[in-house]
Amino acid sequence: MLEKIFSGGKLEKKVIENIKNHIKTLCLAAECFKNAIITGNKEQIYCVIDLERDADSIRREIISMIYEGAFLPFLRPSICRFIEIVDEAFDTVEDAAFEFRYLNFEVYKTIESECIKIASVNSNMCELLLIAFESLLTKGDLREKNLAIRIYEKQVDDIKFEITEKLRKAEITNFWDGKIISDFVSYLTKVSDLIEDASDYLYTIEVSLR
Repeated sequence: MLEKIFSGGKLEKKVIENIKNHIKTLCLAAECFKNAIITGNKEQIYCVIDLERDADSIRREIISMIYEGAFLPFLRPSICRFIEIVDEAFDTVEDAAFEFRYLNFEVYKTIESECIKIASVNSNMCELLLIAFESLLTKGDLREKNLAIRIYEKQVDDIKFEITEKLRKAEITNFWDGKIISDFVSYLTKVSDLIEDASDYLYTIEVSLR
């Protein structure tokens, strides 16, 4: 849809390509994070930090081109807000990766399988967000993708409940061990909320263009 409206605009086409790359980089970070917690390799988690730098550079270029005049004025705030939400999701993956390095693994083992499930769902949701953005461009069924993302987010909520019940029964004697695992779970489960928000924003943009 956007490509049809702005066909021939060099800035717009470049921004669209960069938005795709921004989401793809988020997908890579989510996949990297998932693989790190599956293997339990704390060193592998540093790939998230490297990808976040790449994403930040892409985000700055997108915002710069929008300020240069890409897109009509009524669309610019919506596009910028979408980028901000995706960037916040990236920051949250990075925050979860940071906390993972300091987890007490004896405590973490009690919820490890649930955390891996959530990381896998987060990765799938990132891929769906990219498909949803491409649907916006090609007049595909965005509503269907939005619904699928909502279903995934509900799965995360259900798994989060299981984690909470397990942690309540866990014996945690050190304040920092408790805080770190609490923050880790909070960041891990927040990613899906943000991806759902980003998907909802795409749908809002689509409605505004009808």
